[in-house]
Amino acid sequence: MKKIEAIIRKTKFEDVKESLLEADIEWFSYYDVRGVGKTRQARIYRGVAYDTSSIERTLISIIVRDKNVEKTVNAILKAAQTGEVGDGRIFVIPIEDAVRIRTGERGDIALYNAEQEK
Repeated sequence: MKKIEAIIRKTKFEDVKESLLEADIEWFSYYDVRGVGKTRQARIYRGVAYDTSSIERTLISIIVRDKNVEKTVNAILKAAQTGEVGDGRIFVIPIEDAVRIRTGERGDIALYNAEQEK
């Protein structure tokens, strides 16, 4: 099992969500986050300078079975990429175990319903 965390532009969230659903990734969490990027610049709007080093982004967190890692990463890449600085990052992190609270099932079976397996 792997945890995939993607930090993406807020404006690309709906595109990424649709891309993940098309890839049969139906469960994930997301959070509005702020971060500091490498680029430092001030934008001027109506005569007032704004510091743009603090960036608003969306963090998507997904736990998937090993066989679904590549299709999940590719779905995010396809939908989130603009080719400009600030598109974000994807992190793939190993997960040791998962437990379904309702049934006590452990391992990757806790991530999906076996009776729905295709």
